[in-house]
Amino acid sequence: MPPDKVLILGGTAEAAALARRLVGDGVAVVTSLAGRLPVPPDLPGALRSGGFGGVEGLVAYLSGQGFTKVVDATHPFAAVISAHAVEACARLGLPLERLERPMWPQRPGDRWHWAEDVVMAARMVGRLGRRVLLTVGAGEIGAFARAGGPLYVVRLISPPERRLPLRRYRVVLGRGPFAVAEELALMHHFAIDLLVTKASGGPATEAKIVAARRLGIPVVMVRRPR
Repeated sequence: MPPDKVLILGGTAEAAALARRLVGDGVAVVTSLAGRLPVPPDLPGALRSGGFGGVEGLVAYLSGQGFTKVVDATHPFAAVISAHAVEACARLGLPLERLERPMWPQRPGDRWHWAEDVVMAARMVGRLGRRVLLTVGAGEIGAFARAGGPLYVVRLISPPERRLPLRRYRVVLGRGPFAVAEELALMHHFAIDLLVTKASGGPATEAKIVAARRLGIPVVMVRRPR
């Protein structure tokens, strides 16, 4: 049998840990990243960056490179590439596994309001808070453009290239993992009364959930794509 060659659809801490483990076991690994980071991470094995060009492009890449398995270890909200992986692997008869981080557990004291998507979350903001910590990622901010009155404290990994489409906002920069003390200080400083986030799970950003719980701040939680 030919040796294993695994494509990891990555971009998460879980994907990086898996790559290290497999390479350490002698498996040939290629980690694929979306290409949004200016400096690619230092990962073992081979690295590719950028899109595949839809399902057809992914099928061509997989068949041309001799992969024996695909592991989808993308972010829980990376629904498009996950769907493409399902279709491409089905066409080729390739094994596909999904490595998904567990969701944050809901604890006593949590005041969660579930939204089916960020559009629904934006509609909920006006009746729940006036000073909102927004941690949904740069690509989703436009959904909140028409929510009007609240002051949004927007956390981003890197500075925005242009003005955000919000009436009133402040930008704070940061990349997880965050400590609970940091999140408490941030929420106190801006007098936050509502947190809006995706149900991403994982330990790197759980501190904001813990901080909101301690302060009694409600959370609008966007469900993961089905």
